[in-house]
Amino acid sequence: MNLRTSARLLALGALLAAALGISACTQAPAPTAPEASSGNASSSTSQSESTSPTEGSALYTPQYKLNGAETAVIKTNKGTIKVKFFEKDAPIAAANFIELTRKGFYDGIKFHRFVDGFVIQGGDPQTKSASSQEVAASDANGQGKFGTGGPGYTIKDEYSGNPNKHVDGTLAMARTNAPDSGGSQFYFALAPLPQLDGQYTVFGQTTSGLDVVHALRAGDVIESITVENATK
Repeated sequence: MNLRTSARLLALGALLAAALGISACTQAPAPTAPEASSGNASSSTSQSESTSPTEGSALYTPQYKLNGAETAVIKTNKGTIKVKFFEKDAPIAAANFIELTRKGFYDGIKFHRFVDGFVIQGGDPQTKSASSQEVAASDANGQGKFGTGGPGYTIKDEYSGNPNKHVDGTLAMARTNAPDSGGSQFYFALAPLPQLDGQYTVFGQTTSGLDVVHALRAGDVIESITVENATK
């Protein structure tokens, strides 16, 4: 092999590696960096016994007691989505989502990531103070400005033994590459995504408003979330 041919092969290899790297960055529904406000993404698998979320705590245990009848009503600027929780298979994620909802945490948050045919992701509180145009531009330009915010704590993963699959309209927890690093960010699957099964906590399924889920884009707003049939 002459030097010119060798150089061409090396250049081709570099281009291929770069292309694969870009693909990998756009295929993970988790934030691209640890959640900035989560303290540290603890590697501990032990459950925190604290009764309230604390900055830097190992893991937060939600105190809300699920009754199995709860339905989330998510009002967006594109329309309303209703979601039924998988309370038996993901009680921590479901209870955490309900607690945050009842505090108004999600009201005004904007969806910050859209990948056509893959996911629409939201739950970063940093997007509240940003304009829809700014959030959309950040997503389109791949700046990574949003997607690192959280509630100030993390919760335990619940994908091991969870039988629920990623189908169209599935609601699941976003996380970093670290275990037990989810907090407030979530995503809707926009198609069956078997490659994510057993890797991310699936905790709900769209029962109404699937057309709205598919209409959402980065910059769209969660106007409010309420929970029907919640325990007082």
